[in-house]
Amino acid sequence: MEILTLSIKQKFFDEILAGTKKQEFREIRPNSQSKYCELDEDGYVKEIEGVLQPRKYDAIKFLTGEYKGKRPFIVVEVKDAKIELFEDENHELVTYTYQGEQYIAAQVVYDLGEVLERHID
Repeated sequence: MEILTLSIKQKFFDEILAGTKKQEFREIRPNSQSKYCELDEDGYVKEIEGVLQPRKYDAIKFLTGEYKGKRPFIVVEVKDAKIELFEDENHELVTYTYQGEQYIAAQVVYDLGEVLERHID
C-alpha cells in the first residue's frame, strides 16, 4: 500500500475525522513535485492525453500536533487525485520562476474516503 504522509492543522484533522472535509489540497512546488506527481525519466510530469498525472497513493497518513514526540495521526483512503493548474482572471496559466526556470503554478487535489486507521491519544 502506497501511503503519503502529510502534516495538517488540528482543525482540518478534526474535520476529516468528522467526515466534513472530503478533499485535501497541496500546492505543487519544484521541491515537492516528485512527491505529488508522476515523473518521466527526464523529471517532467507525465501526461496522458494532455492531462498531468498525479502520483498514485492508496492512502494519506495525516499527522497533527507538535513535531516532537509521538503525534496523533489518522490514515485516510484516497479515492481519487488530480492536478489542477492555476489560471488568472484572463484564464491564462499562472507561472513563476524558481532558480532560473519557469514553472506553472499547480496543486494536487486528493478526494478522501474512509478513515482506515486512527491513533489519537
